[in-house]
Parts: sequence; C-alpha cells; structure tokens
Amino acid sequence: MTTSTTTRRAAQRTSSRPGRRLGALGVLAVIAAACGGGATATPGVPATTVPATTGTAATPSPTPAPPVELKVGLGYIPSVQFAQFYLADQAGYYRDAGLEVTFENKVDPELITLVGQGAIDVGIADGTSVIPAVSQGIPIRYVFTVYADFPSIVFAKASSGIVGPADLAGKKVGIPGRYGSSWIQLQALLAGVGLTPADLEVVPFPDYGQLAALEQGVVDAATGFINNEPIRLELTGTPAVVLALPAGAQLPGNGLIVGQAALDGAKADAIRRFVAATRRAMEEITADPQKGLEAAIARVPELATDRAAQLAVLRATIDTWQSDFTLANGTGAVDAAEWERSIAFMSGLPDSPVAKPVTAADCIDAGFAAP
Repeated sequence: MTTSTTTRRAAQRTSSRPGRRLGALGVLAVIAAACGGGATATPGVPATTVPATTGTAATPSPTPAPPVELKVGLGYIPSVQFAQFYLADQAGYYRDAGLEVTFENKVDPELITLVGQGAIDVGIADGTSVIPAVSQGIPIRYVFTVYADFPSIVFAKASSGIVGPADLAGKKVGIPGRYGSSWIQLQALLAGVGLTPADLEVVPFPDYGQLAALEQGVVDAATGFINNEPIRLELTGTPAVVLALPAGAQLPGNGLIVGQAALDGAKADAIRRFVAATRRAMEEITADPQKGLEAAIARVPELATDRAAQLAVLRATIDTWQSDFTLANGTGAVDAAEWERSIAFMSGLPDSPVAKPVTAADCIDAGFAAP
C-alpha cells in the first residue's frame, strides 16, 4: 500500500493518504463532551385566507399537511462534526421539506439496534458496523454516505521514522481493542503491504488512552480518527504522520442508516427529503466552513471557547466528505463496489465479524442518495 493523493476539487484543497505529515492546525480543544437534548424544527406555515375579488365569500386555501416527525440519531455526543445537521435544522431546510426533526445522541451499536427496531427513524453509523449487523439479521439499510473517506487511521510521531504501513512491522501499535472500525482498518492497512497483526505488537487500551500512550513513548503508533487524535498530537507541538487507506482499499465510512420497515412504509418520502436537505447543508459547509462552525456553536455553545480549534476539526471532517466517487456521482453517493469489496475483505478475516453471507444489496439502498 503506497501513499496516494486525492485532489478535493469540490473543496479546492488537497487531502493526503498514507504517510501524510500534518501541518500545524493551531490550538485544539477536545471536542465538547457536554450532552444536550434534541432540537426541534419549526412547524409548517399556517394556512392563509385568499380575499374575495368578485364579491363572493372568501375561499380558504387548503390547510397544509402537518410536518412529518423524524427522530434522528447522530451518535457520540453533540459536536462540530455534526454541523451539517445543525445547519439544516437552523436554516429551516428540514422545516421547508415538511419535516419536524428531533436529534438524539447515542453510541453506534445502540443506534443500529434502535433504527432496526424503528424506535429511531434515521441514524448515523459506520459501514463496518452495518455489515455485521445485517449479517446478524438486523433490518437496516445504509442510504447516504457522510464519510466518503474512511476516517479511521493509524498515526505516529513524525520523529518515529514511520512513513508508511510497511514501517509498522515489529512496532508497538496502540488500539482500543480487537474490534470495531479501528481494528478492521488496521488489518486492511497491513494487508495492503502483505502484513498481518501478527507482524507487530498490538497493545490494547480499552479506555481509549492510546494517544497518551503514544505521547509518552509507550507505543510507536496508534489508531484513531483523522479529525481527532492527530490534530490533538500537534497541539503539543509534535508533528504527526497519518497512515490512511488509499482509494483502492477504502472501507465504507459513517453514513445514514434507516430501518427497512421505514423504507417500505409511509415515511420513505420524508426520509428522501431529509437526505436532500442534509446534502444541501453539507455542500454549503464545504463551500463555507465558517457557516458550519456557527451552526455548531449555536447548537453547542461550549464550542465557542476555542473557535480556531473547532474550525480545524470541522475542516478535517469536511475533508472526509468527498472522494473521487462522490465527486463524480454527487455528495452522499453510495459506492456499491466499495461495499462488495469491503464485505469480501471482512468476511475473510480470521476473526470475521460477518456472521452469515451478505451482499452489498442486502446492506445499502443507493437510490436514496440520488440528487
């Protein structure tokens, strides 16, 4: 696996692949951990009356249909990473689409279960979590790509001498555990250069302390997310190197998931409108990140304590929203070939999380992401 570079034509900036050395991003604050309640969009406009022009009694206009209520699970905690949802809500895009949206924040596994049960209408979940869930019979579909570039990465200090995945051989690598997106990404990264986890020393940090361990020299490299740990490392004045999956070996990142019952039911059209409104906000934020920052601060006021840091996190997040595939097929487009390749890779792992055979068609509904 070698370093490759994708030109972000939509954002007019360059995002690097494996071996990327991060530039200084300025002061970074840890993403606010304060949890908040869901925001509710403004209901639709009341009916109006048309004045009579012929001397006859006024004829009232039809009463608009009440907005469709959607519960949307964003996962994790409220943060700048969800700016597109906050902007779509605050700017009235959901309201104008006839929707009344309520946000909830829950962890990925819980969201997948709740969406499958219909308790939450739309959720955001990692593609590498969706595949095992579908293989276990949970009735969900992935309908819109948010992270077109897989956000899980391996990072190290630039002074470590690690510049590519092959350099991880014989090194100590910190990771939360042998599960989840970080574990799958590490195996995919190593497979690209003919290595396996047996070729290095995997050191687990169940409490997500791998960044501190790397800073202290306990490990040589660690897993993390492109818009989190490497930026925090550079806060300390330590240049970082990031090892990310190249275009030909990408895994499906976080995106919008919907229960099969909802897709087959009365809310299907409402979900399409939700996707379109969210896409509109993503494209506006890509063009003007400051707009996304302000929407996030309006939702999570604590973020205003360090605007520069939060803008750095948002820019790193925006950088994952586009890939060669989405640039060619539209923001949010779902790459079926990438899903088939990822299913085959995950199914072939020694400790595969895929319980029963599945196909991309079982996991995705690409039609909902169509512009």
